[in-house]
Amino acid sequence: MIGTIVKVKVDRPKGSYHPKHRDMYYPINYGHIEGIIAPDGEEQDAHILGVEKPVKEFTGKIIAIIHRYDDVEEKWVVAPENMYFSKEEIFKQVHFQEKYFRSEIRM
Repeated sequence: MIGTIVKVKVDRPKGSYHPKHRDMYYPINYGHIEGIIAPDGEEQDAHILGVEKPVKEFTGKIIAIIHRYDDVEEKWVVAPENMYFSKEEIFKQVHFQEKYFRSEIRM
């Protein structure tokens, strides 16, 4: 899975708030991969790193998978093909959401 090129449809662009949890601010673009169903029955969620403006869609490479020990779903981390992020850099950018879960970043 890591290294695969995917297209992310963004439903929570950078700078937006969660539609139900109004205190959750999205400092990065966040969306889903159409047609890939995750264990929660919804389309696979993905964080987008390395894109500094809000976007509606993004095609990039899966650079990591966030495995949650206390949830049924995993989150994919997608970035431009030529960009690299360390585990620490990824965690720092997704902490706004992952702080509620016990998880690890797999690369």
